[in-house]
Amino acid sequence: MVRPATREETRPVALAAVVVGFVALIVSFLRGYVLLYGDAVAHLGIARRILDSRNPGLSQLGGVWLPLPHLLMVPFVQKMEWWQNGLAGSWPSLLCYVAGVAGLYRLARRMMTPKWALAATLFFGLNPNLLYLSTTAMTEPLFLALLIWLTLLTVECVDAIHRGKTGFVARRMILIALFIMAAVFTRYDGWVLGAVVWCVVAWELRRKRDVWRAVAPFFVVFTLLTVAGPLSWLAYNQHFFHDALDFMRGPYSAGAIERKTTPPGAGHYRGWHNPVWALILYMRTAQLDAAAWEIGFAVMAVAIAGSVLAVRRGFTQVVILLWLPLAFYVYSVAFGSVPIFIPPLWPHSYYNSRYGMELLPALAVFLFFAVAWIEQRWRASQPLKSRLMHPIALALIAANTVAMMYRVPLVLKEAQVNSTTRVAFEAALARELKSFPAGVPILMYVSDHVGALQQAGIPLKQTWNENDYDSWMAALADPAGRAAYVIAMAGDAVSKAVAERPQGLTELTVLCTTGQPCARIYRSERFSLPPGAS
Repeated sequence: MVRPATREETRPVALAAVVVGFVALIVSFLRGYVLLYGDAVAHLGIARRILDSRNPGLSQLGGVWLPLPHLLMVPFVQKMEWWQNGLAGSWPSLLCYVAGVAGLYRLARRMMTPKWALAATLFFGLNPNLLYLSTTAMTEPLFLALLIWLTLLTVECVDAIHRGKTGFVARRMILIALFIMAAVFTRYDGWVLGAVVWCVVAWELRRKRDVWRAVAPFFVVFTLLTVAGPLSWLAYNQHFFHDALDFMRGPYSAGAIERKTTPPGAGHYRGWHNPVWALILYMRTAQLDAAAWEIGFAVMAVAIAGSVLAVRRGFTQVVILLWLPLAFYVYSVAFGSVPIFIPPLWPHSYYNSRYGMELLPALAVFLFFAVAWIEQRWRASQPLKSRLMHPIALALIAANTVAMMYRVPLVLKEAQVNSTTRVAFEAALARELKSFPAGVPILMYVSDHVGALQQAGIPLKQTWNENDYDSWMAALADPAGRAAYVIAMAGDAVSKAVAERPQGLTELTVLCTTGQPCARIYRSERFSLPPGAS
């Protein structure tokens, strides 16, 4: 029977997700996968510096990455051991994984019978790429959970509007607005998601004038909360970086990074200003993230067919919201300086493959919505095939999971490939940092290699770095007078300061690793070390 899931029905699903999530964490932790992504290390560094810096506070959130993931890590990352081993980012991600799995089951139950809702949930929850990301400080588990729950809450709100349950509609709108704010403060696709959810609710209320009149004050609050998220982030950027659009055109924006990392004369990546190629690229990435080998083509085709069926069955809102990431990322690849590289397509490398994970809920729900429809059609005419479909589907889900793990999931493979030189460089630099006397100030640009400080267990407040502007500029003006040790990496602000003011600095060593800038380590002859330090 198709109906909304009860709490009692959802609880075993959530408990199973807890078990699976912890197994994934144990495997990922023991194999050293938790900190492979440079972005995961950076997210942990941002969360750490909110309290551990020379000038702690919300100004340490930065202006490009949105703040909610970092705020969720703050209670965990202040424990030095959890910062060093990455578990500070694992705990919030695991909670989001469990919430996402439970939410997807509840959403699927509004569209399918329990056995097919369970199949869709297993396809989603056992995805090795999702399981890996759920053990890291990456933002995908959080955003997927928000996407699923926003879709579910919107469906519930629309259903209540149609039934004339004004009290329920009012409460749901406020809850949806809070989830929209969370999505807006998690990823920029959350801004588009929030706007579309608002439009869906407003459209349905417009069709039900009696409900609209009863909930109008709540709709005003709903609207104000929806726009408060983006406006507050614009105000934050304006206040701290003197440009409301710093996240779009500042030195750490996607466009700036793309210009910085593109070799001279190399031209733009495939999909640049080409929406057709961007669509092909993103859909292929989503297939590889969801299924092993070339099975992804079949999964995508059946999911698209299931989406058409869902629209015909009255689940248009679900289709719009779950497929929304497709439009967002096609635009981002084509016009937003967001390249995606996957092995099957030129240039046959790895970069941003995790973005395809945003379509995993759509593929899971609509794939099995179509399969459930086929089973229903066969129930009378071909009962044997109908009975065998569910066990075969479960077997295929298990085979897909095993096959993806056997070949190394795409998202994990990208992390392994792209971390090789960075991990070696940061480990070597961390060994040098550990040899410094305890507590002495260090001048270092930390945005690119905060992982070295993380591995060495050195508090960020012990460093003069670019995240504390006034003290940073003062240290650059007098490196030998402000710091006991100076870490200068080729091309960064510290290396330029040392070149201009080398007086009082003695070079100790040079660290060079393939694919990374060389780091020169200096000791100050002018800085007075604490008594007993050497």
